[in-house]
Amino acid sequence: MRPPPSALCALVLLLGCASTSATSTVAAPATVTTPAAIDLAAADRTPADRALDAGRHPLEMLAFFRVAPGQRVADLFAGGGYTTELLARAVGTAGTVYSQNNAFVLDRFARAPWTERLARPVNARVVRVEREFDAPLPPDVRDLDAVIFVLAYHDTVWQRTDRAAMNRAVFAALRPGGVYGIIDHSAAAGRGLDDVQTLHRIEQSALVAEVTAAGFRLDGEAAFMRNPADARDWNDSPMAAAERRGASDRFVLRFVKP
Repeated sequence: MRPPPSALCALVLLLGCASTSATSTVAAPATVTTPAAIDLAAADRTPADRALDAGRHPLEMLAFFRVAPGQRVADLFAGGGYTTELLARAVGTAGTVYSQNNAFVLDRFARAPWTERLARPVNARVVRVEREFDAPLPPDVRDLDAVIFVLAYHDTVWQRTDRAAMNRAVFAALRPGGVYGIIDHSAAAGRGLDDVQTLHRIEQSALVAEVTAAGFRLDGEAAFMRNPADARDWNDSPMAAAERRGASDRFVLRFVKP
C-alpha cells in the first residue's frame, strides 16, 4: 500500500534536514529553502518513470538539491525527460524548468520521447532548450535557483565539450547561493577521465576539480546512491547495463555559487 501524499511530504522534509547534516561533508548555508514534496504514486506518472524510481531516488535528490515550489531551475542533458518532469512537479505551477538537450542526444535517441514528455500537462511550465553544452542555457536565463545534471557529466567529456566554458555558463546562470547539483557514475580511484566513454564513469575528484575551478564551492555530498559492492569495472550506460541498470556506485554532489 502506498503512503498518502502527506506521508511523502513528511519524508521529503525529513530528508531535506538529514541531507544537510549526516550526508554532507561541508556545512550547509544557514538559510535552507523548504524542499518540494511530490507524490511518486500520482496517477499521471508513467509506468516507465515509476520503474526508474528505485535506482534514481527522486525524493532524496529533490531534497538534497533543495528544489522548492516556485523555483526556476534547469535540467541539463535531459534525455527523455525523467528528471525534467520530477523538477516540474516539484516547482509547481509557479515555477519554471529549463530542459536542455544538445543535437547529439536528440539525434541519437531523445527527440521523440522528449517531445512527447514536454507535451504532457504536468510539464506546461517547462521551457524546451536545444543548445550545445559549451553554452547550455540562453544568455538571458539568469538568477536560477538550481541547475541539475544527472548521470551525464561524463558524457560531455567524450563529446569534447568545452567543460570550463560550460561550468562558467552554469555559474553565470545561477543566483548567488544557487545550487549546481551533479550525480554521476563513479569511476575507480585513479581513473580520472579514462573511463568516460568505455564505462560511462568519471572519478569524483576529477569532476570536483573542474567544477570548483569555475568558482563553485562544494557544499555537500550525499550517500543515498552509493554502492560499495560495485567493482566499477563495467559499462553502466542504460543500454549496456541491462539488468544492472541503477546498481552502479554513484556520487551525489551539491555545489553552490558563493
